[in-house]
Amino acid sequence: MFDGDVVEQVESPLSGSKSRWARLRSRVLKYKAFYLMLLPALIYYIVFRYIPMYGIKISFFEYGIFGQGAFIGLENFHRIFANKRFLQAFRNTVILSGLNLAWGMALTIGFALLLNEIRNRAFKKVVQTVAYLPHFLSWVVVASIFTMILSPETGVVNAIIEKLGGTPTYFLISEKWWRSIFIGINRWKDTGWGTIIYLAALSNIDPQLYESASIDGASRLKQTWYITLPGLRTTILIVLIMKLSHILNIFIAVFVLYNPLVYSVADVIGTYTYRVGLVHADYDYSTAVGLFKSLISMVLVLMANKASKYIQGESIL
Repeated sequence: MFDGDVVEQVESPLSGSKSRWARLRSRVLKYKAFYLMLLPALIYYIVFRYIPMYGIKISFFEYGIFGQGAFIGLENFHRIFANKRFLQAFRNTVILSGLNLAWGMALTIGFALLLNEIRNRAFKKVVQTVAYLPHFLSWVVVASIFTMILSPETGVVNAIIEKLGGTPTYFLISEKWWRSIFIGINRWKDTGWGTIIYLAALSNIDPQLYESASIDGASRLKQTWYITLPGLRTTILIVLIMKLSHILNIFIAVFVLYNPLVYSVADVIGTYTYRVGLVHADYDYSTAVGLFKSLISMVLVLMANKASKYIQGESIL
């Protein structure tokens, strides 16, 4: 100090860094049990998500069964946009994923609202259990079940059509019916399970809001529109962004239900990449297709996050 003036002490970048590390170390030690529980998930993502990203470089080289060849730059990406089969698969992916997302959000929210209206707790639990069960069936089992149900010879659906005087149809090899059947099977399998997060969000809405609205003479429809849906808005946006992040990652559901006769309406990027990469051993090109798909998914997530900021004034991410 000089002449009574106080000299402000400025913390050096090095000491600031040390203090931050000390605070971090203290927090880790304090909550070590929680960090230990987080460790398996962290290891999983590092081993199976981040380390494999090193393989992205394959898309920029010639690559075959004998290993890496010459550097070819963006040649594989030029092949992507020049390949009609890829463009068809990309179009099918957007259509199937978009329809599945739209119908999924609408039916899941609607079903959650209907479940929330059930006052008999025992009946509500029975309905929830029945609706959740299909989610736990593997896609192979689901495909087998619906292949038998829709069979033109022994299927229940075609038996009913015949009884009504119609002609049996093999729905799973029909370009006209395949997409509708696919969306229907997806919704049968996952709609019930998808209601869980919305039912949890509904339970957090203040019941007094409904009581006040009821006193003011608001109908159930108006209560749903002005109280319930605004209360679910943040949850809906979060679910939408989560689903958009893997909207193009559609594979197993299509793979077990499609066949060469419906490639024009059913072949998606996942199945196209499988055939090109594993069946035809075109590793570098299939890696480029996968990288392109990931970039599109990232753009969709950023767009949804931007829309969230515009709608509610803050972003989710």
